[in-house]
Amino acid sequence: MSHPDADKWNAVYQSGKHGRDEPVRILKDYAHLLPKIGTALDLACGTGANAIFLAQHGLQTSAWDVSEQAIIRLHESAIQLDLKIDTEIRDVIVKPPEANRFDVIVVSYFLERTLIPYIIDALRMNGLLFYQTFTKERIDDTGPTNDGYRLAENELLRLCGDLHIVIYREEGMIGDTANGFRNEAMLVGQRR
Repeated sequence: MSHPDADKWNAVYQSGKHGRDEPVRILKDYAHLLPKIGTALDLACGTGANAIFLAQHGLQTSAWDVSEQAIIRLHESAIQLDLKIDTEIRDVIVKPPEANRFDVIVVSYFLERTLIPYIIDALRMNGLLFYQTFTKERIDDTGPTNDGYRLAENELLRLCGDLHIVIYREEGMIGDTANGFRNEAMLVGQRR
């Protein structure tokens, strides 16, 4: 029996209409916080731009997604770039990451609130969570149409309250909305 989310995302990735070539901003802007060695997970990885970035920074990287097509594209990219990335077709809601397994976890443009405690538990001591996704408060229609997949104001801070917050950014509608970081929230938190 196929998974409805897998079917949806397989169709999207097969059409070639989705997939980022660049890692998310939180990861690029704060790459200097990454450990020199360790294990990393790109959770709900899509085509794996974050996973590629993590592997290029010397981390032993895993990448999981419910979409077989996304994983196939990532696997092909990793081969072309001569990178070792452990890929897995995995429904992380049904099978969340195991406790104390990763030094770094990256989550981008994926929001399942019930999964966040498992993500935090999957971090090793001093491990880092890099999280970036869409907010309800926005200046345009970028991102999901369903507000259930968008964060409320400061919600990411509350969801990650068990972590030591290293970086948090959410500019909302303040000031000149033609500039800055809009439509999203980003966080780096450390398990202590």
